[in-house]
Amino acid sequence: MPAEIHELDVVALTIDLPDHKLVRGQVGTVVMDYGVDAAEVEFSDNNGHTYALLAVPKDKLMLLHFEPAQTAA
Repeated sequence: MPAEIHELDVVALTIDLPDHKLVRGQVGTVVMDYGVDAAEVEFSDNNGHTYALLAVPKDKLMLLHFEPAQTAA
Protein backbone atom coordinates (compact mmCIF):
# COMPACT_ATOMS: atom_id res chain seq x y z
CA MET A 1 0.00 0.00 0.00
CA PRO A 2 1.50 3.38 -1.00
CA ALA A 3 2.17 5.97 1.69
CA GLU A 4 -0.45 8.69 2.14
CA ILE A 5 0.43 12.11 0.75
CA HIS A 6 -0.42 15.21 2.82
CA GLU A 7 0.20 18.97 2.82
CA LEU A 8 3.88 19.96 3.07
CA ASP A 9 5.10 16.51 1.99
CA VAL A 10 7.95 16.45 -0.50
CA VAL A 11 7.06 14.41 -3.57
CA ALA A 12 8.44 13.48 -6.97
CA LEU A 13 6.59 12.99 -10.24
CA THR A 14 6.36 9.42 -11.52
CA ILE A 15 5.42 10.56 -15.04
CA ASP A 16 6.36 13.27 -17.52
CA LEU A 17 4.01 16.25 -17.83
CA PRO A 18 5.27 17.81 -21.08
CA ASP A 19 2.45 20.40 -21.24
CA HIS A 20 3.92 21.88 -18.04
CA LYS A 21 7.58 21.22 -18.96
CA LEU A 22 7.92 18.78 -16.06
CA VAL A 23 9.61 15.40 -16.24
CA ARG A 24 9.51 12.22 -14.20
CA GLY A 25 11.57 12.67 -11.03
CA GLN A 26 11.06 16.39 -10.60
CA VAL A 27 10.61 17.26 -6.94
CA GLY A 28 7.91 19.49 -5.48
CA THR A 29 6.07 20.28 -2.26
CA VAL A 30 2.40 19.59 -1.64
CA VAL A 31 0.75 22.93 -0.82
CA MET A 32 -2.88 21.74 -0.86
CA ASP A 33 -4.34 18.30 -0.27
CA TYR A 34 -7.48 17.70 -2.35
CA GLY A 35 -8.31 14.41 -0.65
CA VAL A 36 -7.77 10.93 -2.03
CA ASP A 37 -7.46 11.91 -5.69
CA ALA A 38 -5.15 14.91 -6.12
CA ALA A 39 -2.77 17.40 -4.54
CA GLU A 40 -1.62 20.88 -5.53
CA VAL A 41 2.15 20.69 -5.93
CA GLU A 42 4.58 23.60 -6.09
CA PHE A 43 7.77 23.06 -8.05
CA SER A 44 10.56 25.51 -7.15
CA ASP A 45 14.17 26.04 -8.17
CA ASN A 46 17.12 26.15 -5.75
CA ASN A 47 16.49 29.87 -5.19
CA GLY A 48 12.90 29.28 -4.10
CA HIS A 49 11.33 30.64 -7.29
CA THR A 50 8.21 28.73 -8.31
CA TYR A 51 8.32 27.47 -11.89
CA ALA A 52 5.15 25.36 -11.79
CA LEU A 53 2.09 25.07 -9.56
CA LEU A 54 -0.54 22.54 -10.49
CA ALA A 55 -2.92 19.85 -9.30
CA VAL A 56 -1.44 16.39 -9.82
CA PRO A 57 -3.22 13.05 -9.35
CA LYS A 58 -1.79 11.42 -6.22
CA ASP A 59 -1.23 8.17 -8.09
CA LYS A 60 1.31 10.07 -10.25
CA LEU A 61 3.34 11.18 -7.20
CA MET A 62 5.89 9.40 -5.05
CA LEU A 63 6.39 10.43 -1.43
CA LEU A 64 10.06 11.11 -0.65
CA HIS A 65 11.57 10.04 2.66
CA PHE A 66 14.39 11.78 4.52
CA GLU A 67 14.60 9.44 7.52
CA PRO A 68 15.24 5.70 7.70
CA ALA A 69 12.11 3.62 7.18
CA GLN A 70 10.51 2.07 10.25
CA THR A 71 10.32 -1.69 9.92
CA ALA A 72 7.80 -3.97 11.55
CA ALA A 73 9.22 -6.00 14.42
